[in-house]
Order: sequence, then C-alpha cells, then structure tokens
Amino acid sequence: MIAGSFWLHSVTHFANLEPQFSFPQGAVANEEIVLRWIHFVSGIIWIGLLYFFNLIGGPAMKSLDDATRKKVYPALMSRAMAWFRWSALVTVLVGLRYYMILLQADADNAGRPGLMGKWIGEWFLVWIVAYAIIYALQMPFGGPLGNGWVRAILIAIVVIAASWVILDLNAGPESSNAHLAISVGGGLGFVMLFNVWGIVWRVQKRMIQWTRANAENGTPIPEKAQEMMRFVNIASQTAFWLSFPMLFFMAAAEHFPFLGASLR
Repeated sequence: MIAGSFWLHSVTHFANLEPQFSFPQGAVANEEIVLRWIHFVSGIIWIGLLYFFNLIGGPAMKSLDDATRKKVYPALMSRAMAWFRWSALVTVLVGLRYYMILLQADADNAGRPGLMGKWIGEWFLVWIVAYAIIYALQMPFGGPLGNGWVRAILIAIVVIAASWVILDLNAGPESSNAHLAISVGGGLGFVMLFNVWGIVWRVQKRMIQWTRANAENGTPIPEKAQEMMRFVNIASQTAFWLSFPMLFFMAAAEHFPFLGASLR
C-alpha cells in the first residue's frame, strides 16, 4: 500500500513537471544566438585546423619519405584546405554581422545611430592598414627581416599599435566591453582571414597541383616552390600566435569586462 502510494505520487509529480524554458523575445536575440552558434562551430573548425597544421601536420609531413609525402600531400591538403578556408570565411562574416549588431546597440543607446557607420569604417581602415604592413613583414626576406625574432617583434608592434588605435577611436561612455573587446579580437581574426585566402590558399593550391602532377606524371616541381612554402609557413605561424590574443579578446567580450570609457 505504501509502495503503491509512493509510485502514484511520483507519477503525479512527474506529470506536473514543466520544462524551465524562458526563451528571449524578439528577432535580434534569436538572430544573435544563431550567429554565435555558427561562429563557434565554424571557428572551432578553422582554428582547430590551424593548430593541426602547425603542431601535427607540418612536422608529420617532414618526417615522411619523399615518395610517400607526394602521395599523401595532395589528398590530405586538398580536403583540409577546403574546410580551412571556407570555415575561416564563414567565421569572420558571421562574426562581422554579430559585431555590427553590438555597434548598432551602443550607437542607439548613445542616441547617435550614425555612430555605427563611423565605428565600422574606422575598424576596417585600421585593420586593413595593419594587414598591409603585416603582409609585407611576412614575406621571406633575407637579412635582418629574415630573422624570426625580428619579424615576430615587428608584427607584434603592428598588432599592438592597431589594437591601441582602434580602442582609442571607439572608447567612450557609449561603448560596451563587448564592443571594444571584439574590436580587437575580431580585428585579429580579420587579419588571419586575409592570411588564409591571400597567402596560404593562394600558395597551397599551386603546391597541391604541382605535387600531384609530379607524383602521377613525373612533372618537375618548380624551383620557386620552396620559397613559396616558406612564405606559407611564416603566414601560418603568424596566424598561430595571433590566435591566442584573438581568442582571449573574443572570450573577454562577454566574460571579462575590463574595457570601457576609462581608455580615454
């Protein structure tokens, strides 16, 4: 009897349970969560492949004998580069849309809706100029610029300067921590995207073609291939190191409020 009452009570209690869901109302909130979800998924693919290339793929390829490498390289890299470049593009485009929503919210809260256009224009200008300089610094020069430490220091100076400029341009009582953090983190991601499409993919698609032709037909690989691969390696290593501050600032946007009007 007691057991029967217990089970009856349990079933009745279970039947009366209601899911504790309270979804945000409004199109903007729903758009934001979709954008963030896509951003996270595509970003994991992109940065995961970046880490694979630098920590595993590159060293593993060097350990293979020449004949094996020529068979493995085209098959592996053609598939990997497809996921790499398109996930990078999706990550940045979706992130830009999310960033623009944040900018518009800050501009509306300030009572100056036109600020959004000013902020996004300055953001593009600062990071495009920064990338133009970084692109030049990544070229496989000889002499002092051929030294990895010199190159790394110069690129770091450019990144720090660009970050400081964009924060100074955007700082104010109307600017949220998320707005400012993504101004830097998103800018670094923008630079990394240019490296993917402007250097890595541009060279890798030729290397895939040349290596496949060499393995199948014995077609000689051009002498310039070695210098081109050095360019790719520098760009890939640059992106690898830039990913760490990029991820910090992207996480800090919602979880570490340390940027604000005090910058001015």
